[in-house]
Amino acid sequence: MTEQVMTQPSVILATASYDHTIRFWEAKSGRCYRTIQYPESQVNRLEITPDKRFLAAAGNPHIRLFDVNSTSPQPVMSYDSHTNNVMAVGFQCDGKWMYSGSEDGTVKIWDLRAPGCQREYESRAAVNTVVLHPNQTELISGDQNGNIRVWDLTANSCSCELVPEVDTAVRSLTVMWDGSLVVAANNKGTCYVWRLLRGTQTMTNFEPLHKLQAHDGYILKCLLSPEFCEPQRYLATASSDSTVKIWNVDGFTLEKTLVGHQRWVWDCVFSVDGAYLITASSDTTARLWSMSSGEDIRVYQGHHKATVCCALHDGAETTAA
Repeated sequence: MTEQVMTQPSVILATASYDHTIRFWEAKSGRCYRTIQYPESQVNRLEITPDKRFLAAAGNPHIRLFDVNSTSPQPVMSYDSHTNNVMAVGFQCDGKWMYSGSEDGTVKIWDLRAPGCQREYESRAAVNTVVLHPNQTELISGDQNGNIRVWDLTANSCSCELVPEVDTAVRSLTVMWDGSLVVAANNKGTCYVWRLLRGTQTMTNFEPLHKLQAHDGYILKCLLSPEFCEPQRYLATASSDSTVKIWNVDGFTLEKTLVGHQRWVWDCVFSVDGAYLITASSDTTARLWSMSSGEDIRVYQGHHKATVCCALHDGAETTAA
């Protein structure tokens, strides 16, 4: 079969499931237009490159990169030096390099143009979540033992460590687009919020701002709203209690509870303007929510088992200069 090259959709929406498939969806219609079989492992996390050309799928123990605009079922690249589940993956803002975190206890950096891992940091416990500070020079990781660590990529060392709650796994981290806040969500339904202050060196200082008891169950994902959502600032928390809660960052008051999923909500992602939220759930569906009404306006049905991650890129393409 000859490989077809598809025209670039303006909105890239993908989900992955325990049914060992990755699906691409038309966001408005809800139609699934491409399915990739992923037989080797479950997929824990999906992320789209800033230029919208590739989708990274974090599995066990590989990361595979797929061409968004191709019908080929084969990955264009595989990144292979982790030894356990890869739980976090993301990209530097102009797509020159990728970062990852794994249950093997490491955080790694990969040059997308070269094979192999360029750098590795030891967290000494299973890494559940990694985010890149908007300054593009610090990674923040959270692990199963409750440690949060800042990795200074310029100094190539750990510049800061904190433990909000001993022996309580940090499930998800999120940083405000302007670098002013970081939120850590844990297995006890608690969100810890810090202000990020610049120290005399490049090190980021954490100033405790708020402790939010968001859910009774686990928080599986927390996410701060993007830049083009301003002046509104929201925190979304997705939980094992089958809801997503939307909090106003000004005072951390509850704005809305998104009710519709029947089981755990594993992942969520904002549209570029913060007007919509996509969620992925163990009930096999992904959903599109209106932030203004709090209603689900589209259900993406097609997976046969739990849908555990989603990725959305509906903004402008950003490419390396």
